[in-house]
Amino acid sequence: MNIITQTADGSNTLYNETIGEHYHSKHGALQESKHVFIDAGLKQAEITFPDQPIAILEIGFGTGLNFLLTSAYADEHGLSLNYTGIEAYPLSKEELISTQYNQYVPAPIWNSLMNVYANALCAATALNTNQELTIAHTTLDAFKAEKLFDLVYFDAFSVQHQPEMWSDEIICHVCSFLKPNGIFVTYAITGKLKRALKSCGMKVEKLPGAPGKREMLRATKIPADQAVV
Repeated sequence: MNIITQTADGSNTLYNETIGEHYHSKHGALQESKHVFIDAGLKQAEITFPDQPIAILEIGFGTGLNFLLTSAYADEHGLSLNYTGIEAYPLSKEELISTQYNQYVPAPIWNSLMNVYANALCAATALNTNQELTIAHTTLDAFKAEKLFDLVYFDAFSVQHQPEMWSDEIICHVCSFLKPNGIFVTYAITGKLKRALKSCGMKVEKLPGAPGKREMLRATKIPADQAVV
């Protein structure tokens, strides 16, 4: 069961009783999403991959907050967006509505997600002429893709509550979906995670964390011709 909970910045999140953790930081769901995934991730991908659609893979679609903010940013800045979220246990439409995230994005963005949510769980679905959403209803280890992505939002539950999502094998599996110079961002930073990413050919950097966390992590996939042997 998921219980609606207010976080420190006034935005809501859901508490997953089965996992024993909130979907977002209790220090601020909205602040965390903007800081980690929009500011450190999407804006960097916009610089790295200019003048082309940005392909994003999100690990843990969850409440849809990261997607909504990404969609709103893309719409405001004229970016084309191809967004794939992986979610083994999709929330109901009613649970999405209960978050009241409609107040943080323009009405057309919110309404588009509400209109296509059920279809997006089955197949790639257009939100408008410049944005497409797919929610892969599968586990991460079973996920496959024929294309590569520019950006990964790694937003799984914490290693304390879902350690299988942070194993070296899973991290390398995720990195295999990135293009050369592709970007990986997550709210977490540990020595084990940094070592796993480096072993998969990623250049790792520490960034200031969202409220409640001192640091976060961003990594970039080193092109094969630049890799140190």
